[in-house]
Amino acid sequence: MIFEQTILQGNYIVHPEPKGDERGWFMRTYCKELFKHIGHEKEWVQMNHSYSANKGVVRGLHFQQPPFAEIKLVRCVRGRVFDVAVDLRTSSPTFLKWVGVELSADNKNMMYIPEGFAHGFQTLSEDAELVYLHSEYYRPQAEGGLLYNDPAIGVSWPETVTQVSERDRSFSVITENYKSSFQ
Repeated sequence: MIFEQTILQGNYIVHPEPKGDERGWFMRTYCKELFKHIGHEKEWVQMNHSYSANKGVVRGLHFQQPPFAEIKLVRCVRGRVFDVAVDLRTSSPTFLKWVGVELSADNKNMMYIPEGFAHGFQTLSEDAELVYLHSEYYRPQAEGGLLYNDPAIGVSWPETVTQVSERDRSFSVITENYKSSFQ
């Protein structure tokens, strides 16, 4: 596995290294020992799988408030998505900056999203599926989110947005007095 540090400290694009032959291929998508090299020591406690039928769907930007903040490892197993991480750590020099990368079944890359980040994605194909590992259990009372098109963040979604859930459209925009719960 190759860990590519993004401009956001602690955020990585993970490049698995498939080994193939005439039968197909095999690759490791997680190794506790290798992930220790980037500072990951928490246990993965939950795995989720999402499916989006249409191109242009946006999901996010989601996070869980402390003390239930979570680390995510996201992989696209079918289709293509534009995966986004937003730094919400007030002490970070990249506070409210974002990174976006294409994840696809073909490129097999993953996004490692540390605590203190919001996460979202846009489907770049029909029939897109993501598998997520989480370091914390989902807790509805800790759920938080940022508006996907908030001008204070300025995510540049590559496709026309075709669908956003009512919940994701209801998140507030960031104001001058925005206080993040992440240090």
